[in-house]
Amino acid sequence: MNSNDIRTEVVVIGAGPGGYVAAIRLAQLGKKVVLVDEDKLGGICLNYGCIPSKAMISASGLFNKIKQSSKIGIKTGKVTIDFSKMQEWKDGIVSKLNKGTEFLCKKNNVTIVKGTAVFENSNRLKISNGKNSSYIDFKKAIIATGSKPVELPNFKFDDKKIISSRGALYLKEIPENLVVIGGGYIGLEIGTIYAKLGSKVSIVEMEDQILPGFDKNVVNVIQKNLEKLDVNIYVNAKADKIENNKIAIDSKEKGKVLLDADKVLVAVGRHPNTKNLGLENTKVKLNEKEFVDVDKNLMTDDENIYAIGDVSVGPMLAHKASMQGKIAAGIIAGEKVSYDNFVVPAVVFTDPEIASVGLSEDEAKDKGIKVKTGKFPFSVSSRAMTREETQGFVKVIANEADDKIIGVQIVGSDASDLISEASLAIKMNSTIDDLALTIHPHPTLSESLMEASEATMGKAIHILKLKL
Repeated sequence: MNSNDIRTEVVVIGAGPGGYVAAIRLAQLGKKVVLVDEDKLGGICLNYGCIPSKAMISASGLFNKIKQSSKIGIKTGKVTIDFSKMQEWKDGIVSKLNKGTEFLCKKNNVTIVKGTAVFENSNRLKISNGKNSSYIDFKKAIIATGSKPVELPNFKFDDKKIISSRGALYLKEIPENLVVIGGGYIGLEIGTIYAKLGSKVSIVEMEDQILPGFDKNVVNVIQKNLEKLDVNIYVNAKADKIENNKIAIDSKEKGKVLLDADKVLVAVGRHPNTKNLGLENTKVKLNEKEFVDVDKNLMTDDENIYAIGDVSVGPMLAHKASMQGKIAAGIIAGEKVSYDNFVVPAVVFTDPEIASVGLSEDEAKDKGIKVKTGKFPFSVSSRAMTREETQGFVKVIANEADDKIIGVQIVGSDASDLISEASLAIKMNSTIDDLALTIHPHPTLSESLMEASEATMGKAIHILKLKL
């Protein structure tokens, strides 16, 4: 070994929301741990994804609300945007959180190594940093290398005109015309940001609806709001090519269309970062989509190597990665835990927000589960009215056999916060009666969960029971 080589008990590759959490938890459990990343701590989520996008969602949302405030008696003059100041504010939040992550790692005695990691074998990594290289010998390793945007053959990223979600959050100017290829959550979140900031936004989606996989009644709420923002939506459509500032698309409903495009955001999915890791030098196996196969203990086919987050099978969500990081750390440290039957909520930060956990009504029926459902609209919520945010609803899905809550869907303001109560309810095997008999403060949006549970039993107070 040379002077730069390291021996450690555990090495974590990737410092995103899965990796740095795993490293800190390992250190708390008494393990000697090294955290390796070629970029900033916090990974894509903190530096180029979750955090900067939510900052811009908040800023653009505030701008949009101010413009509409006259309806509640607040009159303003012309409201303008200093986009460079907005970006500076967003960057400040990211910087503060990045430094905080580094502080926590160091204070927990996590050794941080900058560089690109490649497995030499099941107990050794080669770390490259420019022209320099070193080695880390380890007993256990956790792969937490995350994912990257999928590229399209006719729309290769050039970071100028054709951009990824990362590039879209760091533009110098608000584009006059933005075309978004992909109507999933990333495309809709960023498209909504720029629509509120004044861009003419067009969304091109190959499936027959935006947000493929979501229930139509949820999608309808979002689509209506996008149309109010003057967003053009093309479904059953394929982007063909780009020439100068025009994109040619082929739409089933509207035929061939040319769209103005100063910027083109390609947001058609993400791919796990499993290439160029030297996994062929280990026993780690990948599935047909190049995700790492793991068991309920997050162990790969190599007993020395674990995998968490976007590289492992399951939803690509930061909070999933963080929980898996804690579980993997506990297992390596000898705790009797496993990542089994965990309830993972999903959130889309559109306007209004979407949040869901557990099974949808259709998914439950596909599994042969007879269900009962209850829905409470925010249009009759007193708190929603006082906030001028009455779009959407809460829907509770319960197993007809035992009244256990098996799914909740929320579309509306603050859905991202409201869903946690539903997640806990499912995790604790709660019944609709449990949720209905939990006293909720008034007036709040959270009452809607109670009301939706009561509606499931035909006992809602603030909506009429429909006669079938």
